[in-house]
Amino acid sequence: MKYDFCGKVILASGAASGMGLLACKRVVEYGGSAVMCDISEEALASAVAEVNSIRDGAAIGVKCDVRSYEDICHARDEAVRVFGRIDILAPFAGGAELRMLKVEEKDFCKVPIEVYDWGIDVNLKSQLYFDHAVLPVMIEQKSGTIVHIGSVTGEEGSWTVVAYSTAKSGVMNGLTKSIALYAAPYGITCNCIAPGPVLTRPGMANMKTPLGRAAEPDEIVDFLLYLASPEGSFFTGQSILIDGGRSIMHNRSNGQGR
Repeated sequence: MKYDFCGKVILASGAASGMGLLACKRVVEYGGSAVMCDISEEALASAVAEVNSIRDGAAIGVKCDVRSYEDICHARDEAVRVFGRIDILAPFAGGAELRMLKVEEKDFCKVPIEVYDWGIDVNLKSQLYFDHAVLPVMIEQKSGTIVHIGSVTGEEGSWTVVAYSTAKSGVMNGLTKSIALYAAPYGITCNCIAPGPVLTRPGMANMKTPLGRAAEPDEIVDFLLYLASPEGSFFTGQSILIDGGRSIMHNRSNGQGR
């Protein structure tokens, strides 16, 4: 589908790479602007330049540690200062704590608690922080779309990346539904997209699905754009799994499939 995002602004975290970067590129391609947040200044500068090559001045970068509410408020303020509004909030930043922090230990009780603190802070608290910081802007506008980022792991559970699974489950259920209820009277929607394996890194190709493949990043980002468009404006409070059927794989092992 083709969307018209002229005059619209996306604020995205994790925007220096992967789906965060792709979402910003697509919004700009469809006429909008992007405020791109990431913790890596070098990677962010390169990503912003890439987006601005689509249309000069359409994107700005703001260094942001998503564990810091102060950093998130700064990103919000920069969005308003430069572009005057925020229409789409997409907090992509996150990741499984053991992989991101390069922890080899897998036993839950032997992993240092600080590792799990990081997992909760980055994957759950940061999305709540973004909601809290950005909603006043959207409320003043009486419009906006928040698209949280969940994961099939939040549906399945995990005996290894316990914080990641816990955080994503919290985002997909309590946070998304609560913010949707709070924001609805102001004309603001809040939903969550929960991907299965996505080909943003090679390891995802090894994560099994009934369809026998991982998703292309565009397959996830396209649905985010749909939710942010007028066509998706009646969705709110929903967590949508885009997982190639991974969450129902147990049905086949129980004899329910072919």
